Amino acid sequence: MGGTTHRRRFLQGGGSLLAASTFPAHAVSAGSDVTGRLARYMVEARDRPLPPEVLLACKHRILDTFGAMISGARMRPGEMATSYVRSIGGVAQASVVASDLLTTAIDAALANAMCAHADETDDFEPVTKAHPGSATVPAAFAMAEKEGRSGAEMIRAVALGYDLCCRLLMALGPDLVRGTHRSAEGTSSTFGALGAAAALARLDERGMRFALSYAAQQVSGLWSWVKDEDHIEKAFDFAGMGARNGVTAVSMVQAGLTGVSDVLDGTHNLFIALSTDPKPEAMLDGLGSRFFVTKTAIKTFSVGYPIQSPLDAVLTLRSRHDVRVEDVRQVLVHLPTDAIGIVGHSAMPDVNCQHLVALALVRGAVSFADSHDASLLQEPTIRALSEKVEVVGDPALMTRDAPRSARVEIILADGRRLQHFTKFPPGTEENPLSTERVNAKVRDLIVPVLGASRADELIARLNDLENLADVRALRSLIAS
Repeated sequence: MGGTTHRRRFLQGGGSLLAASTFPAHAVSAGSDVTGRLARYMVEARDRPLPPEVLLACKHRILDTFGAMISGARMRPGEMATSYVRSIGGVAQASVVASDLLTTAIDAALANAMCAHADETDDFEPVTKAHPGSATVPAAFAMAEKEGRSGAEMIRAVALGYDLCCRLLMALGPDLVRGTHRSAEGTSSTFGALGAAAALARLDERGMRFALSYAAQQVSGLWSWVKDEDHIEKAFDFAGMGARNGVTAVSMVQAGLTGVSDVLDGTHNLFIALSTDPKPEAMLDGLGSRFFVTKTAIKTFSVGYPIQSPLDAVLTLRSRHDVRVEDVRQVLVHLPTDAIGIVGHSAMPDVNCQHLVALALVRGAVSFADSHDASLLQEPTIRALSEKVEVVGDPALMTRDAPRSARVEIILADGRRLQHFTKFPPGTEENPLSTERVNAKVRDLIVPVLGASRADELIARLNDLENLADVRALRSLIAS
């Protein structure tokens, strides 16, 4: 026992010397108390009314994510996640969408989040490249069911989750995270889920500090998801893992487990563990006045986000110039350079830019069904046209103000060159969708699963979510 104690003290002392000589001085900001300041804001935010425009943006993204969850429940990643959760059982605390399953809040969050990112329907934050909704909303819904919270409480919790999700990447530096082969999406999703779940659990400041620490210990994710051809591990990496981690952290604190109270500060903090040039204050910058839930983009097309602008551009050119497939000699798609490895020649049809551009030109639209139909990759007309589509990385498009723009050029057989630049695709903060357009998107996604009557009632309830006394009233509308 004495030897073990001596060894522990020696290692602790050595670790302190190593930290002092290895970590950059600016990373250790003594007295900044980022953890405490964030924990106190989290306590306050759960009861703080949101500005009307933020409230509306939050409801749009909750509705959009429910659309992704319910449609994703009938896709292979969602089906497998639900089957897995059903197999392990659990106390009936929260529901899994499009099923008759009630299970623990942790496992419901996992399954619903994998449903939400079963394909490319969920929202996206253009600067950080985070996917906040697919982990934050399922975690919020699971915890709200478990605790019997109101719709208004769930909305405020979701807004907080979006803030923590995106601000974590701003503090770490999204490109620095990816530069270490880590998945920025997986890294951020745990904190999105944590923020939402912690607000709904109504933890005090001490509990918030511990929950932040348990979440920090679970933050994970590798960029190897790009090799996942079935979108199953990707659904876990982007959404399921984070939703599970966040709800787990909060549930552990609810059960009385204690932890480290300053995980975002000092020598061994989260920021210096995950970034070579962290900006801890970015975790707090604009909290309460700048809401990331208003910054995310709702996808018009259920495809990988870098393809939203190319599809908008090519459909604009097709309509404006009455482009016929047989007249197309070549299509040049200019994208930001960091998008090429994600959407260039992917094996997944909904993440394959060449295929989707060809599909849009042939059919004049890109429906949910068509974008997920792998057989269309081999359809002769679409395949022949896709071979004429060249995706080019353009450094000039690597701009912070419009990080997912695209320029499309169609070269016709007669030599004419048609061009269109989409800076902000529909659904972005700069080019937002109306409530009617969000409703229409979600209705198209969920009617095949729930039927028209229940789909319409669910959409109406979510549009009026702030007046719902108990979110468990939604269970009958999402079950099957």
